[in-house]
Amino acid sequence: MGQSLSQLYVHLTFGTKERHPFISEHIEHQLHSYIAGILKNNESPALKINSVPDHVHILFRLSKNYALAKVVEEVKKQSSKWLKEHGVTGFTWQIGYGAFSVSSSRVTVVKKYIIDQKQHHKTKTYKEEVEEFIKEYDIIEYDEKYFWR
Repeated sequence: MGQSLSQLYVHLTFGTKERHPFISEHIEHQLHSYIAGILKNNESPALKINSVPDHVHILFRLSKNYALAKVVEEVKKQSSKWLKEHGVTGFTWQIGYGAFSVSSSRVTVVKKYIIDQKQHHKTKTYKEEVEEFIKEYDIIEYDEKYFWR
């Protein structure tokens, strides 16, 4: 019998549409737990989730059985529905997302980065943050007029 092995860590980030501050402190922990459940159901366990009012960061291990785009689609679709059911009127996520590979040796560093989001965003916007990732990962297909929808 054959065996397939995989250990792919992903740092995923996406924002609310037009950066509206929909994610309040009173709902964020429940949202994080709900997203962790979605990921678990997609065989992609969350290692760390945190958010600020206009975006979320997630570090997870991608399942060998699911494509990244499908996992992200499920997270965004189901969490959007959950937020609306919990009274967040007019809520929607941005269309795009950023997903960045993380080596096993950097998992602890990325966890800390995600934990420190509230402190981090006292001095830096989400757009500045994402554009730093784009430079760091040498992403050439970035077009801000489409990404920030």
